[in-house]
Amino acid sequence: MKLEIFDFIDRTVAMVEDMKEDLDESNRELEYFFREKFLSYDSILNISSRVKTSNSLKEKIFRNNFYLLYKTPEELIKNLSDLIGLRIECRFIEDEDDVYKKVLKEFNIPAEDDYYHTEDNPCIQLKLDGKQPRIQKNGFKIYKIDGKYIRKDMTIKFELQIKSLVNVFWGEAEHKVLYKNYKYLLSEDLFRDIMYSLKENLQMVDKQLMILYNHLKELDESDIHKRKEQLEAILSKIIYDIYSDKTKEEFGIVLDYRKSCDILVSYVLKQHEQSEPMNYDKVYLKVLSRLYQLRESDMDLNDYIRFEREINFQDQFSRKIGEAILEIINKDFKWNLLFKILFMIEPGSNADEFEKFILFLRDRFLNNLKLSEGLNSRFNDEEKQEITMYIMDLIADTFIAKREIEFINDDNINCMNKKINVTLKKVMNYDMWKENLNYFTDEIRRNINGYNH
Repeated sequence: MKLEIFDFIDRTVAMVEDMKEDLDESNRELEYFFREKFLSYDSILNISSRVKTSNSLKEKIFRNNFYLLYKTPEELIKNLSDLIGLRIECRFIEDEDDVYKKVLKEFNIPAEDDYYHTEDNPCIQLKLDGKQPRIQKNGFKIYKIDGKYIRKDMTIKFELQIKSLVNVFWGEAEHKVLYKNYKYLLSEDLFRDIMYSLKENLQMVDKQLMILYNHLKELDESDIHKRKEQLEAILSKIIYDIYSDKTKEEFGIVLDYRKSCDILVSYVLKQHEQSEPMNYDKVYLKVLSRLYQLRESDMDLNDYIRFEREINFQDQFSRKIGEAILEIINKDFKWNLLFKILFMIEPGSNADEFEKFILFLRDRFLNNLKLSEGLNSRFNDEEKQEITMYIMDLIADTFIAKREIEFINDDNINCMNKKINVTLKKVMNYDMWKENLNYFTDEIRRNINGYNH
């Protein structure tokens, strides 16, 4: 016969497992709500969420003696404050108070029991009666707010935390390195001294990061291009370091795919810039925050890439390129790894992200042709459209013949575009293009085929 505690834990975990579908849906809905409400603020880098795992729930029941505090699993679940956890991540420690004030400003309509909700959603409520930040058992401060989500015929408790990048790292270090390492039996005084020393050093790092950030913001506009190149190089190196370690750990080999990391950075920053125009520093820090999260995540390099739905293509070029990649995405390791990394950096729908990446590649060539001096100065709109589509077809067909990942590297695309522009400058008018089509076709094809030489 099981001890009562184990029976209590098993029944509690089973009840939470039965709620999994509701919890997962609530988790997604809460994260979407908070992203829509707060992610546009300059100081906020990311908003993430999670549903409490069974193991974490077991640990919490043991750690807090919940089996003695509550008579039934139903009572425990009803009072558990963090079945769902939400986290708003900001840049610096001093930003945490700023974000908290933004939360107070949005959640300004009173409900019952000191809870408050926003004007547009009374079902999502935060308890804002207590003093923030709270003092934890270890003596450190944390912005931690209890919340509840009234959904269908049930109320689900959640917990909202506000943390700077440094405090996100501190929380992970404390939980995974110190709290979970039971084998290290440190005396209470030594433990406290080490913790305070680590915290003080992290606070110093926070101040240094803030100085660096403010310095970057104050650079002259003339330095922006150089600064962007430097920051992109840093992000690319971080991606390469993270996943080269993972490939070495799993296969015992190190692949040189630095150029692929460059194109990933170009794509990811382009996507984020669309939602954060003229705010490159915020975009950079948001992506950097995501990469540090991924450093600790698992990745099975043997897994197939699967899509939730059929891929849709907007035009002939996208279809040719996209279908060629789909044919080899689970055969060629470099293509497989590229998209696995991309799908981890940009979580969500694999199909959506694949479609956007193909459009990104298309636009790298198409935008060059749209800006081509030769095309714009010597042809009418109809002629220019015909020549543009012809060249885009040549590019797609050349890619299909090789399907090498090197084809899409940043420097190779730039090289191909420059050579195409040189050829187009030789074309004086539409008649010349038509009369010498074979010559210009051969020259463009040679230049595209020789992209990596």
